[in-house]
Amino acid sequence: MRNFLSTLFFLSLFLSLASCEKNGPIDDQQGNLTVSLATIQQSVTATPKETLEEAELARILFIREEEKLAYDMYKTMFDKYGVNIFQNIPNSELSHMEAMLTIIRKYGLVDPMDTNPRGIFKDSTLQALYNQLVSQGNTSVLSAYQVGALIEELDIHDLNKSLALTNNQDVRIVYDFLNKGSRNHLRSFYKNIKKANGSYTPIYISQIEFDAIVNSEMEKF
Repeated sequence: MRNFLSTLFFLSLFLSLASCEKNGPIDDQQGNLTVSLATIQQSVTATPKETLEEAELARILFIREEEKLAYDMYKTMFDKYGVNIFQNIPNSELSHMEAMLTIIRKYGLVDPMDTNPRGIFKDSTLQALYNQLVSQGNTSVLSAYQVGALIEELDIHDLNKSLALTNNQDVRIVYDFLNKGSRNHLRSFYKNIKKANGSYTPIYISQIEFDAIVNSEMEKF
């Protein structure tokens, strides 16, 4: 049954990406997300288990839900504004959530997402943040782009923090995969902010790190 569900997920993701390609993708990298995710999952499975300390376990569960926050937020903004960036990026966030789920299953952890619907989170901090960002994003499409940039720089900050806490090869493989995607998403949101004649000042990462990311090319998976 699990193999069937996994096959169904990859087929769904592939069809979604194909649709996004026709509608005008954010960048040329999204088309290979299905293959990239499969490679990540294979690498995680092939890597031996290592001991996880409590701090590492907590970060794994937190990052899983933080990726859900990004996914839920962008789906909500697409429902309101219907712009392509909020249709395309959730496909990547879905692959991020699945990559984290691979780690959770490997180590026999309880998935904090469970069957929670959109906008519902186990972590109270993430719940409050989601509610705040939805309210902010609902004011204008520019505000929604700025919220997207904030989410991605927060992801980068938290992933860097998580990487510093673990030496486990399998966990680091997944975090690196997510970090690369978040940097690409930040580039895309900042591009849309500039097109809308808006501005953005980073909150969670330094201005130097932010500038280095947004002024560099999209990264390939």
